[in-house]
Amino acid sequence: MRNRSALIAAVVGAAVLALVVVFALSPAGGQKDITSPIVGTVAPPIKGANLHGGQVDLDSFKGEWVLVNFFATWCPPCVQEHPELVKLSKDDGGPVQVLSVSFQDSSEKVWRFFKDNGGKWPVVTNDTGRIGVDYGVKGLPESFLISPYGQVVVKFEGGITAKDIRGYVAKLEAQSEGGGS
Repeated sequence: MRNRSALIAAVVGAAVLALVVVFALSPAGGQKDITSPIVGTVAPPIKGANLHGGQVDLDSFKGEWVLVNFFATWCPPCVQEHPELVKLSKDDGGPVQVLSVSFQDSSEKVWRFFKDNGGKWPVVTNDTGRIGVDYGVKGLPESFLISPYGQVVVKFEGGITAKDIRGYVAKLEAQSEGGGS
């Protein structure tokens, strides 16, 4: 009976380990066009202390494409996604303003993460629970692409790539220039 219990425990342990490896090695590039009640509406407000000093207000980015990214330093897919956000960020030479909202993380850990991994964009670190509720965040990472007019145009669950976001922006800009919706 002991050998059987040990065998079952080993099989279960191996299965759990396999799942962890699969999740850890999963490529960035989250699910796109996720159904969300806020897609097609004006983006909920985001205001708070910026990790890099001062205050952040989503309204100050009107006229720009903004990717609102919910993340945590303890989240492996978030860590894997971070270099893509650096490539994408206007603050690092990319085409889109990134605005991150940290989740269940201390400002010190987030500051250290950005110091070690790059990224100069605004990061809200305080009172972020309400923001997550307003956006309907279910897991990490999740991102929302906001149009220059302040409308949520698409939600991404899981990691994103700079290429995917650039593609969405180009497609949406071409539609608006061509009179499409």
